[in-house]
Amino acid sequence: MPGLYIVATPIGNLGDISARAAALLARADVIAAEDTRVTAKLLSHLGLRVPMTPYHDHSDERVRAALVERMASEVVVLVSDAGTPLISDPGYKLVRDARAAGRHVTTLPGPCAAIAAITLSGLPSDRFVFAGFLPSKAKARADTIAEFSGLRASLVFYESGPRLSASLAALAQGLGDREAAVAREISKFYEECVTGTLTELAARYADTPPKGEIVIVVGPPGEAAAEEADDATLDAALREAMADKPVAQAAKAVAKRFGLDRHEIYARALTLKDAG
Repeated sequence: MPGLYIVATPIGNLGDISARAAALLARADVIAAEDTRVTAKLLSHLGLRVPMTPYHDHSDERVRAALVERMASEVVVLVSDAGTPLISDPGYKLVRDARAAGRHVTTLPGPCAAIAAITLSGLPSDRFVFAGFLPSKAKARADTIAEFSGLRASLVFYESGPRLSASLAALAQGLGDREAAVAREISKFYEECVTGTLTELAARYADTPPKGEIVIVVGPPGEAAAEEADDATLDAALREAMADKPVAQAAKAVAKRFGLDRHEIYARALTLKDAG
């Protein structure tokens, strides 16, 4: 069917191209590629010769409009240099315009460095946030990190070798010294995933910036430390909680806040209530 086909390509090992993706590339009328030289290597590996046209961050509206027009009668395939298009890569404007024009749009799922890194990291993966590349300027980078500091989720960033140590140090300063992983060259011969605290990893790469495509995975924050309290503080907290909550709920909230036994705090709350 004519339209736009979003095709994930290998992030390293060319053997990771799916049979379905390879078949579609062979049937494409045109491939919109982030860098035609990179995509040419994949096509050569597959033994294909398919017309290509550049499509990247600097492509203007006329380029998009021409591709959308072609989708009316042709199979247009969108690929990035590696992995899934639109994930820290150009493409969403083309998808948006294709949908607005009523074109057929579908995706062929496949490799994605962010997902692969999470599976390698051993960090919690039930809830995570993909944050792309951090800003290069220190102030903007710190502000961006601060936006994520309160999220109870693992964080995933893309990074380059020369900036890696500085970014890890900034993450440690803005998030605390959390557990993290640095995955690089995923699916390639020199694949590695190094784990440790953010501070340890920043020191590791300070003098020896690694090469290759890099993903940082940062674990979620740990449980907040329970507050310490004397009897007067506990009683004040209970009275405040009981002002708008039933005794049981108030006792539960205060017990959690101070890390104390809920039954003991409930008994204390009843005593306070009886005393008026």
